[in-house]
Order: sequence, then structure tokens, then C-alpha cells
Amino acid sequence: MTIIAAADGSALGNPGPAGWAWYVDDGRWAAGGWPESTNNRGELTAVLELLRATAHTGEDLLIQADSQYVINSLTRWMKGWKRRGWRKADGKPVLNDDLMKELDAALTGRAVRFEWVRGHVGHPLNEAADSRARAAAAAHQQGRAVPAGPGWRDAGGSSASTAATARFRRGSHR
Repeated sequence: MTIIAAADGSALGNPGPAGWAWYVDDGRWAAGGWPESTNNRGELTAVLELLRATAHTGEDLLIQADSQYVINSLTRWMKGWKRRGWRKADGKPVLNDDLMKELDAALTGRAVRFEWVRGHVGHPLNEAADSRARAAAAAHQQGRAVPAGPGWRDAGGSSASTAATARFRRGSHR
């Protein structure tokens, strides 16, 4: 079986209050965020947290994302960055290299495919992830608790939490 999920980020200002979310269905999604970050960090974190939440399943994963930056980073550019010591072709450091390194490790040994979907055109999974990422960013902006979601629940109803959920609740971020 292949798990199909959407991952998205949101920033109210760039940088500004920011959020991330992944979504499979109403019983399996997660979100978090920061008082200040960027949209790209939100997009990357959504994918990372999805990979962490589903690591125990042994299932293939199809990640739908509206971010060409995320998809290209992970499927086209990362191999060259690693070869060059996490530098771009122009010699400048890779942006968000901390997340890129964590994503590289999380992808190792996983059967993961990415599919680009156009954002804000009614794609059901993308819209669900987007609304949750935006809600997380808005919660930070308004000083409210972030709606974190149930996380990953397997068929038996047990939940797998992620380390980042705890970090985000404590406010640790970059």
C-alpha cells in the first residue's frame, strides 16, 4: 500500500509567524509552527515531520506538495549539494541546510515519491494541509495554542508522535 499525503507550509510575512502541516485524512494529520520563520522552512518541516510520523509503517509514501523548492531540493539538487559539502553550484551555502540534512537522513531507505500539485485550486489534500499550516501560523500570530492534530494513527488506533511536535510545543526552533 502507498500512503498518500499532502505537506504544506505557511508564513504570514516572510519571515513572520509560520506554520507547517501534513495531512492524510481527518484522523491522521499534524501541524506546528513558530512565532517567526519562513514559508520555505514551513514547507520543508512539513515533509520532515511526515517522514518521521510514517517511518514505522514500512509503507511507500507519495507526498503531494505545492512547493517546487521542496520537490527540486529533495529530488534534483540534494545529491549535488552533498557532493559539494552542502554548497550550491555557485559555492554559496545551501539555505536551510539543517533541515536539508535531517530530510536527507529521513529519506534514506524509504520509498518516497513526490508529486507537484498546484496550490489554492481546490486540491482536497493540499487544501487540508494548507488550512492547517495557515491555522498554525495564525495561532502564533494571535498568541493562541497551535492546533497540533492527532498525528499518525495506525489501523489499530495507536498514535506515533514525533520529536518535533514536542520541540514545537516547547518553542524550540531555528
